Amino acid sequence: MVRLKKILICSDLDRTLIPNGCQEESAHARAAFRQLAEHSNISLTYVSGRGKKLILDAIEEFYLPEPDYAIGDVGTTLYRISNGSWRLSDEWSDEIGQDWKSLAGGKLSEFLADIKEIRLQEPEKQNQYKVSFYTDQNVDPQRLIKNIQDVLAEKGFRAGIIWSVDEINRGGLLDIIPPRANKLHAIQFLMQQEHFPEDHTVFAGDSGNDLDVLTSNLQAILVKNAGDEVRKELINSLSAKHMMHRVYFPRGDFFGMNGNYAAGVLEGLVHFFPETEQLIAQAVEQAGRAR
Repeated sequence: MVRLKKILICSDLDRTLIPNGCQEESAHARAAFRQLAEHSNISLTYVSGRGKKLILDAIEEFYLPEPDYAIGDVGTTLYRISNGSWRLSDEWSDEIGQDWKSLAGGKLSEFLADIKEIRLQEPEKQNQYKVSFYTDQNVDPQRLIKNIQDVLAEKGFRAGIIWSVDEINRGGLLDIIPPRANKLHAIQFLMQQEHFPEDHTVFAGDSGNDLDVLTSNLQAILVKNAGDEVRKELINSLSAKHMMHRVYFPRGDFFGMNGNYAAGVLEGLVHFFPETEQLIAQAVEQAGRAR
């Protein structure tokens, strides 16, 4: 019997657990991850730019395990989940709402109406604490973010701005959220609420909107299919802080898997929690027999 301490796995979805990038997925990786997540001492949190509906769509389409928690809408929503029931955390809404008490998202988008490089996303992709735009993929994100920050500063308004790339649709995504409403703060809030220490917690991600967590004190995994720019920025940031030991870069050749997507998450879990290796080996073997 494998003795396993309580572990909190926090993972991005798109191009981390979900194989919707251009790189190949290992055949048994998702099934093995799903089986591992069923262990009673593992708590699973999805940390995604998706809202609740799109997270549920992903769970169904890609046959992902039901999580215990979900941090959605780029950190602006937090759910506790039990037996299919999703309960929104009012405590988290109160925590981030301090920054935007006097301003609705619609008013914020009005402030930015003259910036031609951004296009407001569909109503269902907006919420009380997130205003989301499309951009062109080849836009200069640093210049664009600076432009938006300057406009908002003139209005006396503070916000967090997150830019990422939608590889499938070949476009840019830009989210404007309260400064407190980022993935890192949401994970730390959850850890405090549920009493998970740092050495029992790990985060897995792949893209620019994961960098606040990947460059923090948390143990982190950058899956092998991550882009070169994200990898370079992560290495530069952690090297400057002498914290390279806090991140793991999957290499592949782990139980015959390639390190992309869920395979990279599993490889990273064994790096930080060696006691999971036997469980993962069993899960990979069973997944292979089931095919």
